[in-house]
Amino acid sequence: MTIQQLNDAFRTSLCPDLGRIVMTSGVARLDPETIAQILDSVRTYRQFGEDINPHDEHDMGRFTVGNDDYYWKIDYYDRNLEYHSLDPSEPSVTMRVLTIFLIDEY
Repeated sequence: MTIQQLNDAFRTSLCPDLGRIVMTSGVARLDPETIAQILDSVRTYRQFGEDINPHDEHDMGRFTVGNDDYYWKIDYYDRNLEYHSLDPSEPSVTMRVLTIFLIDEY
């Protein structure tokens, strides 16, 4: 699988076997209904363009829920979450971490 396919598989499923999900404090303090809408926006995100996805890896997105704008971003770590992954295209050595944050937290 390509990095893009691995990122899409994780992002669209949010399966904990494929990676971890992290929210900044600004997102985590929102009400549960808004957080559910945010997670749904991440899962269904399809607006990949060169401005936010220059390497075509589907590793970042920008979206709006209610009156607020958010980013999500996928980073690649080793399986112990200590260092960056040596090979993000290899799931056996990579743990994906998807972070969701308000734009003003970037």
